[in-house]
Amino acid sequence: MSAAKSEIRDGMQIDWDIGIEMDDGLVLRADVFRPVSKGQYPVILSYGPYAKGLAFQEGYPSAWERMAEKHPDVTAGSSNLYQSWEVVDPEKWVPDDYICVRVDSRGCGNSPGYVDHFSPRETLDFSRCIEWAGVQSWSNGKVGLNGISYYGINQWHVATLQPKHLAACCIWEGSADWYRDMTHHGGILSTFWENWYDMQVKTVQHGLGERGPRSRVTGEVVCGSKTLSDAELLENRGDLGAEIRAHPLDDKYHRARSPIWSKVKVPLLSAANWGGQGLHPRGNFEGFTRAASKDKWLEAHGIEHWTEFYTDYGVQLQKRFFDHFLKGKDNGWDKQPKVKLQVRHIDSFVERDEEDWPIPRTRWTQFHLHSDGMRLSESVPEKVSSISFDALGDGVTFLSEPLEAETELTGPSALKVSISSSTVDADLFAILRVFAPDGEEVVFQGAIDPHTPIAQGWLRASHRKLDKQLSKPWRPYHTHDKKEPLVPGTPVVLDVEVWPTCIVIPVGYKIGLSIRGNDYVYSKATGARLSNFKNELTGCGPFLHNDPTDRPNEIFGGKTTLHLDSDQGTYLLLPIIPPASV
Repeated sequence: MSAAKSEIRDGMQIDWDIGIEMDDGLVLRADVFRPVSKGQYPVILSYGPYAKGLAFQEGYPSAWERMAEKHPDVTAGSSNLYQSWEVVDPEKWVPDDYICVRVDSRGCGNSPGYVDHFSPRETLDFSRCIEWAGVQSWSNGKVGLNGISYYGINQWHVATLQPKHLAACCIWEGSADWYRDMTHHGGILSTFWENWYDMQVKTVQHGLGERGPRSRVTGEVVCGSKTLSDAELLENRGDLGAEIRAHPLDDKYHRARSPIWSKVKVPLLSAANWGGQGLHPRGNFEGFTRAASKDKWLEAHGIEHWTEFYTDYGVQLQKRFFDHFLKGKDNGWDKQPKVKLQVRHIDSFVERDEEDWPIPRTRWTQFHLHSDGMRLSESVPEKVSSISFDALGDGVTFLSEPLEAETELTGPSALKVSISSSTVDADLFAILRVFAPDGEEVVFQGAIDPHTPIAQGWLRASHRKLDKQLSKPWRPYHTHDKKEPLVPGTPVVLDVEVWPTCIVIPVGYKIGLSIRGNDYVYSKATGARLSNFKNELTGCGPFLHNDPTDRPNEIFGGKTTLHLDSDQGTYLLLPIIPPASV
């Protein structure tokens, strides 16, 4: 189908709002940025809901301003006119002989239809867009997928369908499992998606027309030429929050929105963020370890969720990967170590390559919980003890002795603990922390929140059933297929998955573990906010677990008791990394 408008601008041939017909006859709209010189080039494609015509600077001003100020390489070498949220800047890709295709997903931006996020319908649309791009006259037949967050998550899904022209995927901070990564952490409902829907999707839904934003480049409305009523808009989208609440277990709804790892065979680069607790990094690590791809690499970094994708470091890494698989360049990528880490120190990052994940030389070390002095220690408690706290309260914190040597923790962790409750259920929030010699907690700029601890894990006691085949000592895997209520006062053993982290802890610092009944809060939070989130950033970003219907007081508001019994083998398992030479 022809473009609504085609022009040469800023050294690019741009086709605005070209139509791509789906199998049901619906036409989605895409912008295509390609070299002026005629020829056949590889394609970098993204498909998602954030309105391809909405400028990054206008849709997400606080994120843009922070990134541009702290990382001038992001804005250098570009007019930044074509920057859009979480997708590549065509001015940095087209000059290197790539074609950039941005597709508005069904029901969003300039694409009509019903909004149903991560549904099989969306995934089928995405696959059809890939196949369309692979056969255009300007395409060399190889399509690569690249983008952050939503534009990474759906790559896992579409890779499951194995479209013919899909040649490589770069999943930059993209979660995978709709249940475990995104909607229910350890079985506890995350309220993120309902709030995200309000702030980032409804604001660019197709049909806003004149009520919606305009393109800073073309001056055209970016959310459809027709202006629909609120009632019409409502009819054209699902109720995402209600849909998620209606599926508290990992059922067909969730599995239809998650990848089938045995079918993910495309070459891939999975890029995780150490500070992305509550959404993405679990999927990046699981995807790397479980995808059937024979050509797969893992990268992990820090700082904000959106930043490293656009820095010179990120762009150069992506281009090396795509140059190899989309252009066939012999650039040494195939000899690249499988794992590239930005190892986090207290105030810096140091790049290091590894051969696999988890790191093969990891010394998995048990730190036991002691009630006397509230200690974390490699020694086993000599006698039985217990500690109780309000089940919806701030819980208790255990601290190690000051470290006698610099200690690196890199990898997943796991907490094995025996608990009882005064009611029939209990939620545990496990927070891995670092404290300076003066007793002050050290927090980090996370993917979203500037007050992020080093790791978090969650588990609802009634969801304690393990998948014995998929569970590892360092990564328990829960089935979430049924509820097993507690008998009040009767202890049960819980295995809590704590998401992967990386930190080099200096001599004299302490490792801390907090076991709580609610979300972590940094005591010295500054009141920071971002324009695209509703809540103040106090340690967990927008990834909160505060839905009262999911956590009614009569079930979750009693007393939780930790039983520190050496016979049960309760401990925190930490991934200590010795120097490579050891």
